[in-house]
Amino acid sequence: MLKTDGLIIGGSAVGLATAVSAKNRFPDKKIMVLRKEEKVMVPCGIPYIFGSLEGSDQNIMPTDAKFKSMDIDFKVAEVESIDSDNQKVTLKGGEELTYEKLVIATGSLPKRLSWLKGRDLDSVFTIPKRKDYLDDMHKQLADKRKVTIIGGGFIGVEVADELTKTNHEVTIVEKLPHILEAAFDEEFTGKAEEIMHEQGIKLKTGIGVTELTGNGKVDKVILEDGSEIETDAVILSMGYTPNSELASQWGIPVNSNGFIKVDEYMRTPVKNILAVGDCAEKHDFVTRKVTNMMLASTACAEGRIAGMNLFKLNAIKTFSGTISIYSTSINGSAFGTAGLTEAAAKAEGFEVVSGYFEGVDRHPGKLPGSHKQAVKLIVARESGVVIGGEAFGGPSVGELTNLLGFIIQSRTHVSTIQTAQIGTQPMLTASPAAYPLINAANQAAVKMRK
Repeated sequence: MLKTDGLIIGGSAVGLATAVSAKNRFPDKKIMVLRKEEKVMVPCGIPYIFGSLEGSDQNIMPTDAKFKSMDIDFKVAEVESIDSDNQKVTLKGGEELTYEKLVIATGSLPKRLSWLKGRDLDSVFTIPKRKDYLDDMHKQLADKRKVTIIGGGFIGVEVADELTKTNHEVTIVEKLPHILEAAFDEEFTGKAEEIMHEQGIKLKTGIGVTELTGNGKVDKVILEDGSEIETDAVILSMGYTPNSELASQWGIPVNSNGFIKVDEYMRTPVKNILAVGDCAEKHDFVTRKVTNMMLASTACAEGRIAGMNLFKLNAIKTFSGTISIYSTSINGSAFGTAGLTEAAAKAEGFEVVSGYFEGVDRHPGKLPGSHKQAVKLIVARESGVVIGGEAFGGPSVGELTNLLGFIIQSRTHVSTIQTAQIGTQPMLTASPAAYPLINAANQAAVKMRK
């Protein structure tokens, strides 16, 4: 029987983050990672295997080299059972491992959509994180001309953007009035839709799907109003569910949506067992409500917290809730969001003001590579604290979005942004006199005084 101090089930990004954090914090402890896959995909890079990358082999996470360099054990195996009383797991094949601390990092799975008639037809795909499935999907899509994507969230939009690069005719069907509506207000969803229209992507928004039809192979998508979309393939991109069956089967509590219950140290109610990533329960940073958000960046933050607290608790290193920081790129334009949208904040009962400013990300704006840059801040009126932010522009929006997340996490007052000292450079940033983030803060502050 093998023995280890810290055992992590799941070897994707969060498993890596947890293992590295634990080894850094507790170098004398033996850490082992179990994973089902021989090769681990970069989760956020999956859409790009259908266009920008030549295939999944260019989207492999270099976990093994990192594990070896840090003396972290890893094993390709599937866990069959967890015996929490005896602190033991049994692998398929019968091998047993004992642990001092166990971390469950089993991730998420595409929603099964049991209600959708025709979901089992040929050429109907989901987007899991399995290399073998994605390789087969990639191969099959090569000779499909018309592709319909059901779901206009981040994954659906990114896959659509990539498929246009390989000359597919793409249609997105989204139940909500706008694509990306769960993450952005209308100022930004409108920009995204305009870009996609310019690419030739057809958008069917504000309407759902009732059925997929075909004689063995899908050939039509039937919408709620009875209209039909002729198609050669369908990609179901309507979200993911926590992969928590192993945990619930062996007595580890899950909430009503299937997420493993955890506290701020990422500990489950079962002694010596933690959970991190998509399978673990999350609370919104601002509203404190349980949320179904799943993000690799959030997962890795949880992994770092779990690793730091694995064998000894640290009172200041806790996970205080997900800020829901997203960013994406559509045909060269970037979109980012953090915290609550204005619509979501109002729906929650917050009294808010917003500030919006649109400028250019270089100065002067005629410099090569310049791109419009827009920033929106959502500010709680009474406290002046920023609770949400959105951005649009060029590549710099990726790090600008991270800055918005940090502003929210540090509960920054809008006046702090107004008086922020910044460094600017013509080829790298917006003008100091027309810096979108600061000017959006100015606009919000003006509204607060009314």
